Amino acid sequence: MDDWPVPKKELTRRQALSILGKGALAYPVLNMALLGLSCGGTKSGVSSTQPPPQSDDQFLDQMEQAAFLFFWERASAATGQVMDRAYATGTTDTRTVSSIAATGFGLTALCIAAKRGYLPGSQIQARVLTTLKFLWSQLPNENGFFYHFVDMNTGQRLKQSEVSSIDTSILLCGVLTCRQFFKNSQIQSLATQIYERVNWPWMLDGGTTFSKGWTPESGFIPYRYDTYCELMMLYLLAIGSPTFPVPASSWDAFARPTISFDGYNFISGNDPLFTHQFSHAWFDFRNKRDAYADYFNNSITATEAHKEFCLSLAGEFVDYDDNLWGITSSDSQNHGYVAWGGPPPMGPIDGSIVPCAAAGSLPFVSGNCIAVLRNIRNAYPDAWQAYSFVDAFNPLTGWYDSDALGIDLGIATLMAENYRTSFVWNTFMSNPEAQAAMAAVGFK
Repeated sequence: MDDWPVPKKELTRRQALSILGKGALAYPVLNMALLGLSCGGTKSGVSSTQPPPQSDDQFLDQMEQAAFLFFWERASAATGQVMDRAYATGTTDTRTVSSIAATGFGLTALCIAAKRGYLPGSQIQARVLTTLKFLWSQLPNENGFFYHFVDMNTGQRLKQSEVSSIDTSILLCGVLTCRQFFKNSQIQSLATQIYERVNWPWMLDGGTTFSKGWTPESGFIPYRYDTYCELMMLYLLAIGSPTFPVPASSWDAFARPTISFDGYNFISGNDPLFTHQFSHAWFDFRNKRDAYADYFNNSITATEAHKEFCLSLAGEFVDYDDNLWGITSSDSQNHGYVAWGGPPPMGPIDGSIVPCAAAGSLPFVSGNCIAVLRNIRNAYPDAWQAYSFVDAFNPLTGWYDSDALGIDLGIATLMAENYRTSFVWNTFMSNPEAQAAMAAVGFK
């Protein structure tokens, strides 16, 4: 597709991914035997050389290590930019589309890997420094905001994608996590400069809520982050900015509608489950509330409601049960990349399972989510390949996605680590700007 289409209806950030198709990179694959994985396997997948570990903690560590390989292998060694997607088998991939959101998740995954010793810390620190140098001095930006999709080798904008407010925010969360974790003055200085360059009021476009983005061809996108979704990180980063802040009253400007389903009541904007996960990967909302809600408990309720929603479909899709559920934006067998899930039902639901739906909710409903992930790992071995779980699969048709996606592996990795140790929360929340923003909008 040569041109970014003019949307006839509002596109979510994740729906926009489908417009670009599947992009990635070529970068030498590490020896996966180092992490107990095999590069061989059947046509439909790569299986671990070891059976799944007995303990839940060991199992989640295996998942995190395998997912980390994506962020290490599928990033340019010269720029640090992480590919949007790659072949799940870990085989050579010549696609070069990078997502700045995948890079943001990847920077945080590098911190996890350094903490856990998945690779020598010096190697990981060098990659972080390469990434930040490129972000600061070479990746094109507009008022500090970055284009959603870029060429991983050159940084040039691809497919007329937008300068994205939410994807820039995801990237900045990764940048600021690195600033707090690595005791390296150059990393800390670059991270601070990248964050403080962002002109947040510009993205308000004269309004009280943020635009979803901007293009040089058409100006600001005529849709806004004005209803509860993954937007909390965007507003808090902007309110906490020491250089170009927006007023704390911006926090009150977005709507918080309530959904009711089967006795569950929670704030949601009729969006897929990932919207209840992404901001929570970095900002720690546990045991806190503002004037409107306890957002951590809200995500617990949203996850529980989603499980019940999937079980309510079992009459039509017999694969859904207590240990096999989870639908959020992902690839699909027949419709490309789709925003699907519920409640309420959205998208062409066909019985597919999206592993990151459960993995991204590990801190919220841990027992149920671990049961799903272990069931997938045991009962559907082709769903586990070089980078842990494939993006999606359909037990009813035997379809397994050929790709793994950076943002989906990212939310799985970060939330698994938060469930295990609270490491990402503790590291990111040591940023004084994050603390100041949450205080400014009234969290207690």
